[in-house]
Amino acid sequence: MSALKRFFKDTIIYGIAAVLPRVINFLLVRIHTDALPASNYAENTNFYIWIALFTVVITFGMETAFFRFYKSEEKKDTLISTSFISVFVAGLVFVTIAFIFSGFFTNIFDFSQNPLQFKLLISILAIDAVSVVPFAYLRASNRPIKYAVIKMINVGIIVAINLVFLKFIPEFKASGKNIPEFLNTIFKSTSIVNFIFIANLIGSVASLILLLPFLLKFKWYFNAVLFKKMLNYSWPIAVAGIAYVINENLDKLLIGQMMDKTAMGIYSACYKLAIFMNLYIMAFRLGAEPFFFNHSDHKDARETYARILNYFIIVGALVFVGIVVFLDAIKQLFINEQYWEAIAIVPIVLLANLFLGIYHNLSIWYKLTDKTSYGMLFSIIGAIITIIINVALIPIIGYIASAWATLLAYGSMMVLSYFIGDKHYRVPYNLKKSGSYLLVSIVLSFISFTYFRENYLVSVSLILLFGILIFWNEKKEILAMIKQ
Repeated sequence: MSALKRFFKDTIIYGIAAVLPRVINFLLVRIHTDALPASNYAENTNFYIWIALFTVVITFGMETAFFRFYKSEEKKDTLISTSFISVFVAGLVFVTIAFIFSGFFTNIFDFSQNPLQFKLLISILAIDAVSVVPFAYLRASNRPIKYAVIKMINVGIIVAINLVFLKFIPEFKASGKNIPEFLNTIFKSTSIVNFIFIANLIGSVASLILLLPFLLKFKWYFNAVLFKKMLNYSWPIAVAGIAYVINENLDKLLIGQMMDKTAMGIYSACYKLAIFMNLYIMAFRLGAEPFFFNHSDHKDARETYARILNYFIIVGALVFVGIVVFLDAIKQLFINEQYWEAIAIVPIVLLANLFLGIYHNLSIWYKLTDKTSYGMLFSIIGAIITIIINVALIPIIGYIASAWATLLAYGSMMVLSYFIGDKHYRVPYNLKKSGSYLLVSIVLSFISFTYFRENYLVSVSLILLFGILIFWNEKKEILAMIKQ
């Protein structure tokens, strides 16, 4: 099997394993927006902003470091145990500090009106952090089925609890139907938004239990020398991760502060529609990261990386145009009408995330050359752009400023990574071809969204023409790869 075919196979397998649960989870957005007013939906957004930030802090880039050293380290047990123990200790320290200063953090994180949320947040963070290395091991050791089963069980539990407490019980009570007394007691015990987080906690506990057999079979030993090497590699990635969380989430916090919680909820719900691009990027990264490291010593590695970027842009461009064309139909399916006001941000955020995906593809140069400080630098620059534009323009043009800030931040990171990477680790990317696909997708999306919204005859025709153009340009290579 050729390297490219193996890459696509891994991407599809891990993509299904990670993307399908996310898709199912995304369907809950409709349940949430139906059950919650925009101000309560802002609580949900606020909760997961802090989850994202502190997950990066606790794991401090150890997942990427794990992949980086998995191939080169002969003693896999030592690598796994050292990685796990380091993350476990970091999580333990974090939880201890959080509970000692719980009053202070509850106010800082805006949980003073609902203190239970802080306890749920800390519990989810601790359990998910402990699960990071076992999940990375399943990916590195090529066990996609086990990975997928655990992920699906996790999301199944989350969906079931959300349906019961945010949909079925409220509907039954509204229609006068009886429900079991114990469910009614639980339902009345806390704010309805908390059941989203309780579901997450129970799902995380189930995942950790299912991962325990993989943890228990290893010999536990902490190698301080190995840890130091991994930490030197990972800490810039952790800083980059924090900057990425700022790029992704500061806009929502600032909208809540500079406008109001309702605007924050509306913006956050529409922002969720960009998940279709995010799912594609996630599927790519799950297959790409292990592949890039494992393929790095092949003589044709750089040519392979260039071809992968070209195909990534092709698929990403088609996804981008397709979502924009059907955006008005998608919004009716997935979010409540009270949230549609911010729908204009979606094409901008989709393109921003496509730029981010290209950046992830380009970033292989600093990961392979152990120059991860560049990744930190790019992310910090992106975060600075995000902060400046949001603070300056939200008071003037509202939350549309946040969408443009995201686009400019990720676009800048993409451009910087390409030009600096070209000096340190040259990859023969075909900028003319890939750039043309990207430019055409932007033009078609603009035309469709501005002039032909819900005119699917014209818009779908544009997609088909774009697809035919791509196939005509790529048919020789696509057919050759199929025959291999």
